[in-house]
Amino acid sequence: MCKFVLGESRFQVISVFRRNNNTSATTTTNSPKTIIKIPLNCTLLNNNNTTQTCPSNYPTKLEPAITTSEACPDYFRWIHRDLEVWQKTGITRETLEKAKPNAHFRVVIKSGKLYVHKYKKAFQTRDVFTLWGILQLLRMYPGQIPDLELLFLCDDKPAIWKRDFKNGTWPPPPLFRYCGHRDAYDIVFPDWSFWGWPELNIKEWNKLSVALQEGNKRVKWEDRIPYAYWKGNPRVSPIRGDLMRCNFSEEYDPMVRLYAQDWRGESKKGFKGSNLEDQCTHRYKIYIEGKAWSVSEKYILSCDSMTLLVKPEYYDFFIRSMIPMKHYWPIRPRKKCGDLKFAVEWGNNNTEKAQVIGRQGSEYMMKNLDMKYVYDYMLYTLQGYGKLMKLDVTVPENATEVCSETIACPITDGGLIRQCMDDSLVISPSVKAACNLPKPYGDNEIKMILKERQNAERKVMKWTDEYWNLRSGK
Repeated sequence: MCKFVLGESRFQVISVFRRNNNTSATTTTNSPKTIIKIPLNCTLLNNNNTTQTCPSNYPTKLEPAITTSEACPDYFRWIHRDLEVWQKTGITRETLEKAKPNAHFRVVIKSGKLYVHKYKKAFQTRDVFTLWGILQLLRMYPGQIPDLELLFLCDDKPAIWKRDFKNGTWPPPPLFRYCGHRDAYDIVFPDWSFWGWPELNIKEWNKLSVALQEGNKRVKWEDRIPYAYWKGNPRVSPIRGDLMRCNFSEEYDPMVRLYAQDWRGESKKGFKGSNLEDQCTHRYKIYIEGKAWSVSEKYILSCDSMTLLVKPEYYDFFIRSMIPMKHYWPIRPRKKCGDLKFAVEWGNNNTEKAQVIGRQGSEYMMKNLDMKYVYDYMLYTLQGYGKLMKLDVTVPENATEVCSETIACPITDGGLIRQCMDDSLVISPSVKAACNLPKPYGDNEIKMILKERQNAERKVMKWTDEYWNLRSGK
């Protein structure tokens, strides 16, 4: 192992010798490869600690030392569906610019460098950590992202609705965001919180997923409180406000424990009562949307508790391959109080089955939502999107070159923002190639998936209605 300096950048290089024996899912060449470690180089920060320039010697292209025949998780198959609307027409300059009024910022990737033109400030640091995530992707897979331009919306709800784009207005403009909807064309992309949510003291996903696994071990499932638990902000949407009424009943124990989260109060107390890894103490956890999809989904599904998932309108990039009664228990939005009560009763009378559903949901998250897969999903989405470009990729006059150093180095207050960045920094380009992108779903496969989901939901609906009919003497 040795350290050396190239130009303005510091690198640590480790030789890796691996044999190619073709006996596993991963193979390497016999020639020596190197792991290049690239820590943040904040030596280019100006005297006022306000301006940082990008190092000039980032690797422009590196081939991974380890090839792989490992298939990506099934949810990668939806990438093709998200992009197919532009398959025939491609993305022209005119088409792209239609999305500009909705966007918070434009990203231009050209020759491996990232340029940003911001149009408006996003809520909290959503835009900052979204850009940070894309920059880490460039560090992980240098030279593998094609030249492209994209527009990104950081709000909760989609903006490109299908009803607005027919005939004369076709094709719709491509707009990236965090969640999708069956009636929208927005391109689904991993949300900012995978790299941390400092305003709420939420760690980046690599660190938090480990903490959640440790938290799961503290209380065995059979020793957990036999109720359904939810803690969040009920004021962000009517459906959450309506959920709170399930807390009370003069006729029976509703079997739920619902708590309003006061984030301002938590902030003043140093977030001592809001650590997510300390909230895996109930047998059942409730997921319910906020204004749209909620970041809380991945944390709730990771608790080993059986997730009671109030049927969502919106979806993120990984939920689309999860199956009711295998990974979670479905809850009807309009009958949620009764459905929640029955789900808990059923689970407490079928503890082994309930425990299996909870465990399978968590295993799905820990196995299929490893950060390597998150980056692979981003990689394939941007590669597929880049192939659709029918325009000259151009850096706008008002755009600024951005790198990890320009975002992180000026932050020297020792606070949570810099901590999240330091924790989620990709130090080395990946020595392992991306997983193999599976083929897109065929129409018949989509129908089968939807049918399987509907059958599972109908079965639960039937059980629930029968339970309440018996209670009411019908």
